[in-house]
Amino acid sequence: MKKIEAIIRKSKFNEVRKALHEADIDFLSWWDVKGQGDAKQGLIFRGIAYDINAIDRIYISFVVRSINLEKSIDAILKSAYTGESGDGRIFVSSIEQSIRIRTGDHGDDSLYNKEGE
Repeated sequence: MKKIEAIIRKSKFNEVRKALHEADIDFLSWWDVKGQGDAKQGLIFRGIAYDINAIDRIYISFVVRSINLEKSIDAILKSAYTGESGDGRIFVSSIEQSIRIRTGDHGDDSLYNKEGE
C-alpha cells in the first residue's frame, strides 16, 4: 500500500479529482493550503504593495494498493500540468498497515479501490 500526497494549483483541483475518479480512485482527502516557492516577486496595485509569494494550493492525500500507484500518479501528472513554474509536487510513501474501522478489514481489503468494487 502506498500513500500519495500531492500539492497542486487550486485552479486544477476539479480536473485532478475527475482524473482520479476516472482512474478508479474515489476516496481522497484534501485541504486548502498556502505555500511559498523560490520565486521572489511582489505586486503593486493602486500604490499598495502585496506579497504574492504565499499562493493558494490544494493538498491532496489518499492511500492506494500498490497496483494502483502508477495510474494514480499518471492521473495527477496529466491533469495538474500547466508547464509553468508552480505546478506542484507529488510525494509517495509506504503504508505499513490499514484497517477499515467498520468491518475490521486489514491491508488491501480495507481500501476502497479494490478490483471489481
